Amino acid sequence: MTAENQGMSAVDIAKLTLAVVLAAAGIAAYYWFADVALVLRVLAVIGGFVAGLAVGYLSTPGREFAQFANESIGEVKKVVWPTRKETMQTTAAVFAFVVVMALFLWLTDKSLEWALYELILRRT
Repeated sequence: MTAENQGMSAVDIAKLTLAVVLAAAGIAAYYWFADVALVLRVLAVIGGFVAGLAVGYLSTPGREFAQFANESIGEVKKVVWPTRKETMQTTAAVFAFVVVMALFLWLTDKSLEWALYELILRRT
């Protein structure tokens, strides 16, 4: 399957390639200028990533991703999150279930141990 079949033109591929190169250039600048102040080196990395994001946004896949991200944020805002009381009640229920299950498994283990060692493997 070629890039044209997926809706990406050669220009979009060039833009995305340039975006990756700009981000890589920011990282390379961090190491290239090892004798420069750390703040400037970090700014070079941030600048490379910002420039890469800007160029990437100018491509069709970049705009589609930005639209998808905005729609995702809108969906997250629609979520009804549980209250503190509901969270504490659910946590308590899970904790109680874990304790009960641990006791059940311990009793099962000890019962099987007793059955195997005392009844089946008993040596007289």
